[in-house]
Amino acid sequence: MRKRIAILTLILTFMFLTVSSIALGADSDVAANVEKWGPLTLTPPLVAITLAFITKNVVLSLFIGVFTGAFLINMQGANVLMAFIGAFKSLIEYVLYSLADPWDAGIVLQVLTIGGVIALVSKMGGAKAVAEALAKRAKTARSAQLITWVLGLFVFFDDYANSLIVGPIMRPVTDKYKISREKLSFIIDATAAPIAGIALISTWVGYELSLIKKAYVAIGQDVNAYSVFIQTIPFRFYNILILAFIVFSALLLKDFGPMAKAQKRAYTTGKLIADNSNPMTSEEATELEPDAGTKLNMWNAIVPIGVLLVTAFIGFYTNGHSIIMAGEDQALKDLLTATPFSLVAIREAFGASDASVVLFQAALLASIVALIMGAWQKIFTFKEGIDIWVRGIKSLVITGVILLLAWSLSSVIKDLGTADYLVLALSDAIPAFILPSIIFVLGAIISFATGTSYGTMGILMPLAIPLAYAINPLDSGYIIMSAGAVLTGAIFGDHCSPISDTTILSSMGAAVDHLDHIRTQMPYALIVAAITIVFGYIPVGLGLPVGIVLPIAIVATGVVLHFVGHRVDTEECDKELEGAEFSKSV
Repeated sequence: MRKRIAILTLILTFMFLTVSSIALGADSDVAANVEKWGPLTLTPPLVAITLAFITKNVVLSLFIGVFTGAFLINMQGANVLMAFIGAFKSLIEYVLYSLADPWDAGIVLQVLTIGGVIALVSKMGGAKAVAEALAKRAKTARSAQLITWVLGLFVFFDDYANSLIVGPIMRPVTDKYKISREKLSFIIDATAAPIAGIALISTWVGYELSLIKKAYVAIGQDVNAYSVFIQTIPFRFYNILILAFIVFSALLLKDFGPMAKAQKRAYTTGKLIADNSNPMTSEEATELEPDAGTKLNMWNAIVPIGVLLVTAFIGFYTNGHSIIMAGEDQALKDLLTATPFSLVAIREAFGASDASVVLFQAALLASIVALIMGAWQKIFTFKEGIDIWVRGIKSLVITGVILLLAWSLSSVIKDLGTADYLVLALSDAIPAFILPSIIFVLGAIISFATGTSYGTMGILMPLAIPLAYAINPLDSGYIIMSAGAVLTGAIFGDHCSPISDTTILSSMGAAVDHLDHIRTQMPYALIVAAITIVFGYIPVGLGLPVGIVLPIAIVATGVVLHFVGHRVDTEECDKELEGAEFSKSV
């Protein structure tokens, strides 16, 4: 049925475009396209969104979205066949131009290379060694949850690795303290994409940087994408608040809704999963496991990841320093010459650096270090290590494909004038303060339906930044908060979606029924999202400083949990058990 709907949608879309194209004609000039096509300029992103809802396939949806835009651009008069052929050629050109761009190529390479580093570190047992060391510190149900949270923060560099490493390691520990598998899967899921999405270095950063850079180019600004990315972090309210929510829940030992029932079941009956449930298992987790007999050593994780981080930060400074000294801004040159290591000089150097080059260099060096360490310890031969590294790269090839299609969609939207039309149509219709909230909700809806943060970000970012710029062009912070709303809204929707890869992997890592994970996690995600809007995006949209808004939002999260949540601990459950036994004996 779904396939029939998808085919019908494609046919109707094509017929609509054909008839409209014959009536309106086309023009390669952006302003002329906006004038002639009008609302039809919205077709590419709408087609991508609609097909993503129907097919649940973001690659296919982005591909057809790009093709639709290229068809409109190539439509001349009534020659539909030539427009169809031209659209196919244009699509190939969009993809090739995206990959040929040095920045884009660097982003793809660093994403794939970090995937290789993750595979090597996992196979050497480094991540498992760190996890086990942390697990030994768990002494109570409260500390077991907090340590699971800390471990999730430690595996910040990739959401997949997070889900597959944290769950299997912490499962015996949380089982010991009668923490339900539903609660474990929630903590895993809430420290996977939310932390990877805001980490300074991760497999997500390159993608997010690329979207930010392309969207700013669309409004005629050549910004340092990494600097903008860092500035969006305080506005990523959902990411930050869901992490804070876990801490409050662990410290207060309070839960509500289906999760409270799951926790009560685990404490009172010792049943860590519900009756008649079907726990998921993960083949991916076993592939990341070190071979039997491998001596676990924390340094096998600390050294490669440390090399990645330190090299990246040194690279940001040296690369930015070189760019500034080769430029024409004499004031900055004098600053770096007089006080090269002052906070201002470091900030300026970081801001001027080429993140795509620096991150790729850092990931490549970390890969070499990990290969040498593994071969030196005879965990694998150098040849086997390269094979493992390549397998890690292969695991992120789909990310590269999504990257190229998202960049292509961004380019075709720019050429067609989609953002320009939105600006003309909505810039006077939407109150400025509400736009970030609208972007957050729209990103959540698309991401929930498609199960992917990446695709959602790729569709919305090229539209959100130009629209924010048109509504409030003089406030750079307003544009940044709108970009943050895209990135965090996509993660919220992905966090709730039953078809999200990280949600599925979290169920696998915790060995819990997937539907039970979704059912218990959903209320938590929704209430944090509501706090995100009410205490986050609306206040900053009204002009309140994020330095004030964010702490208040964090406090509000704890207060809401305190009043809504119900404390379920062993003392209370023991009393209930005594009451149950007394009733039974009577």
